[in-house]
Amino acid sequence: MPIGPDETASANKTAILAIILISYVMIVLDISIVLTGLPRIHAELGFSDAGLAWVSTAYTLTFGGCLLLGARAGDIFGRRRMFLVGLTIFSLASLVIGVSQTPAVMIAARALQGLGSAILAPSTLALLQTSFEPGPERTRAVSYYAAAAGVSAAFGLVIGGLLADGLSWRVGFFINLPIGIAMMMAAKRYVRETERTPGTFDIAGAIISTLGIVALVYGVIRSASSGWSDVATQAGVGFGIVMLILFAVVESRASQPIMPLSLFADRERSAAYAARALFLGANVGFYFFVAQFLQSVVGLSSSQAGIAFLPTTVVNFIIAMSAPRLIGRYGAGKVLVTSVVTGLIGMIWLSFAMQQASLLTLVIPMMLVGAGQGGALGPLTASGIVRVPSERAGAASGVVNVAHQLGSSLGLGVLVAVAAIGSQGLQGTELLARRASVAMETGSILIALTLILAVVFMARPRARLLEK
Repeated sequence: MPIGPDETASANKTAILAIILISYVMIVLDISIVLTGLPRIHAELGFSDAGLAWVSTAYTLTFGGCLLLGARAGDIFGRRRMFLVGLTIFSLASLVIGVSQTPAVMIAARALQGLGSAILAPSTLALLQTSFEPGPERTRAVSYYAAAAGVSAAFGLVIGGLLADGLSWRVGFFINLPIGIAMMMAAKRYVRETERTPGTFDIAGAIISTLGIVALVYGVIRSASSGWSDVATQAGVGFGIVMLILFAVVESRASQPIMPLSLFADRERSAAYAARALFLGANVGFYFFVAQFLQSVVGLSSSQAGIAFLPTTVVNFIIAMSAPRLIGRYGAGKVLVTSVVTGLIGMIWLSFAMQQASLLTLVIPMMLVGAGQGGALGPLTASGIVRVPSERAGAASGVVNVAHQLGSSLGLGVLVAVAAIGSQGLQGTELLARRASVAMETGSILIALTLILAVVFMARPRARLLEK
């Protein structure tokens, strides 16, 4: 029996969704896959304690700093083309990371990998918007996209731990090359090029925004080791703030801005961007500190620490996969608020549980944090692109991803800096336990702020945000 056009279109959309999700999983996975391998990377490459944070931050920083430029490139040159360019850069940088022998090479390659992600990520979300019609079809696609972010972040810790102990932390980066090549071949076959939008690059906006984000995050991270009285710390934070203010001025006057300020005219979208940054800042800090706590305080190996995250990962996955049905029944607003509250309870619980060097006291709060992630990211993603015209899909996707990565890098920097306050005189496991506990307390504050934004701007009765 011949295959009908509807069945062919459905098969093609399934292939497109698979390509988008696998590529996005690669991006997010590489944020977390190194965390359980950090102790081995620290010893093997000779990182300093303060410099170790840059293994994560170099990636998220260039990712967030270049996202707006990557999104604009997709609008102008075509999203499939930039998808392929980003995937190529990402895959080659992964290879360099896998063979790196010094901290400098490792950090430089992680930064280059972040650049590839900055080009790739906006294209994945924009292709999803243009490939799936509004309504139930897009609801499922966006939910799976958001689930990929949460689940792969948690799953990366498990993979990273098993690889660090069983083979090498390097293997996690080597496997990106064959997967990247396979996705490029599949994209050429199944993904159609999008219509290009005539225009020019807002080079001034791209440079100023990148300088501002880099300087701000550098200053915050430096404060952890040098303190807030340090001149370089103050200069970095001050310069970053000035650059970001200048960026807003430049964008208000640009004929074709890299980040149209009109995207922030919608209160729901603006709140979603801020809420996403706060939520991700807390949750990336959760993975960063808990992974080290499990190894350095509880005494687990890298693989054991990765396995210890499995309850978090499983709950995250179950809730994320159930999100479309839950949203259809209760509304996106209620699902979002309930998820954020669940994550907040888990984070507060963790801050107390970390005062004991026991894995059993951590399991339930870690599961609550995973449940919060699984239910919150879908509605936050939908609210970030709601009511956006198709010609602005790339720009809106870029801002969603900027909020995600800026929240990750700046949030981690803030948690590292705050965790270092008042820890003078402490040593060994006592020092690490106190820093982890303080980081969870700070993360709880960030999630509480997320909850306020969700209740005030996104939790409308009977809202069906994912269907808009």
